[in-house]
Order: sequence, then structure tokens, then C-alpha cells
Amino acid sequence: MTATAKRIGKVTSTDTAAPARESWAARITGRLGGGLVRVFLLLVGLFWLVPTIGLLISSLRAPEDMSASGWWQVFAKPSELTFDSYRKLLENGDITHSLVNTVLITVPATVLVVVLGSLAGYAFAWMEFPGRDWWFLGVVSLLVVPVQVALIPIAELFGDIGLFGTILGVILFHVGFGLPFAVFLLRNFFAEIPRELLEAARLDGAGELRLFARVVMPLGGPAIASLGIFQFLWVWNDMLVALVFTKSGSQPITVALQTQVRQFGNNIDVLAPGAFISMVIPLAVFFAFQRQFVSGVMAGAVK
Repeated sequence: MTATAKRIGKVTSTDTAAPARESWAARITGRLGGGLVRVFLLLVGLFWLVPTIGLLISSLRAPEDMSASGWWQVFAKPSELTFDSYRKLLENGDITHSLVNTVLITVPATVLVVVLGSLAGYAFAWMEFPGRDWWFLGVVSLLVVPVQVALIPIAELFGDIGLFGTILGVILFHVGFGLPFAVFLLRNFFAEIPRELLEAARLDGAGELRLFARVVMPLGGPAIASLGIFQFLWVWNDMLVALVFTKSGSQPITVALQTQVRQFGNNIDVLAPGAFISMVIPLAVFFAFQRQFVSGVMAGAVK
């Protein structure tokens, strides 16, 4: 072996050994870093859940126990836990009726926004009609209109046509203010669908409705699920619109709980379980569709 060959061999062995040492150090750093990140995220998650856990425990304690000590004392006295507050809640007609009203408002408002927003988003993305871009610009401009600006004019309009104080009026208000964001989100998502895929479906004889139902909707499932979650959470947790547009027979759970505070002040045995139920239902919806939500967010980030 010549001197040149020996030098080449030394260089080659050095170059191959160096990455091995670097990758070994990188693996140790990566494992330590990953472990620290997991611990940090776990602590953040537990800290974020503290109010929810505290509300749950408070809803399972008697009013006199809550007045005497904090909710964390239950870990030393687990015998204080009871379901009497939930029994009283189910016997409270105002709360149970308002919970039904919340479902009657939230579900139609979410479904209508998703369906109408999907149809409009597909039309703005793939259908040709006069002034399409200007119409879309007008829809997007509605995103900057605050809800507070429209409360009084729409309340007067609903009063003139007999919708003020009804569940239908609240649904229409939420649909009207939810559609601009829905159209903007879904139009941008649908516009990323490959044109060749739609043209191939048209060559197979698919019309616009069939193309929308069989091709666009399945591909837009993650974005539609994300929109549905956002709309559901917004309508379910709304209090301002419901406080203005509802009466005693059409109030949702948020307004009913606020009314209970104003009327009785210290009836925590009803407020705690009512607030927990009002909070746990949207949480359950989010966790049930979190995979579709993450897929929609990641798809939008990639595109």
C-alpha cells in the first residue's frame, strides 16, 4: 500500500468515525431534550386542568363543605364527595330547560354554517360566475365587522319580523356571523385540491353536486371538522348574543347560570355542577374530533 493510499484510508476512517461520535452525542442530547419537553408539557397540561378539576370536585361537595374549606381539602376527606348537587341540578327546571335550549341553538347553527360554508367555499374555489372574486372579497371583508356593532340593528330587525327572543333568531345571528369565516377557510382549502382530479371526475360524467359530494367533501373532511369544532365551541360558550336576543323561555345555559347568580347569589350547589356540565360537553366534543381537528390544522399549515 502506497503512502497516498494510507493517507486516504486514514482520512476515510476519520470521516466515518466523526459522525458516529456526533450522532452518539446527538442521541443523548435528543433523549434528554425529549424527556424534558415531555415533562414540561405534562406539567403545563396538569396546570391547565387545575380549574377543571377544582370545578369538578366543588360540584361533588356539599355547600357547607365548600364554605368551610377549599376544594383541595377533599383529598384528605374523600367522604365529602356526594352527587346531591347534581340531583338538585336535575330538579331545577330552569337549568335543564336552558341546557336543552343550548343544544337546540348550537347544533343547527353549527350544521348550517358547515353546510352553507362548504357549498359557498366550493363555488368560490371552482365555479366560474360573474364577479366571483369581488363577491369573495366582500365576504372576506365581513370578517372585520365586530359582533357588538350589529347587536342593536339586528335586534330591531328581529323585533319587526317577530324573531326577537326566539331560538330561531339566535340561530340566524350565529349563522350570519359564522359564514364569512367558514367561506374564507373552506374556499382556501378547496382551492388546493388538484385540478386534474376534478377534471377526471367531470370526464367520468360527474355533475357539480356529485363532484362536491363524492370528491370535494371527502378531501375537505379535516378542514370541515375543524370548522365544525370552532363553530360549536363559539356558539355553545356564547353569552353576549344570547343575553341580548333571548328571553326567559329561550335562554341557553350560559345566560341561565348568570341569572341564577343574580337571583340567588350563593346557590353554589346548583352553579358548580351546572358550570361543569356546560364546560365538559364542549371538551368532550373537542376530544372526540381532535384527530380530524389536528389533521385540518396540519393540512392548512403544509399547504
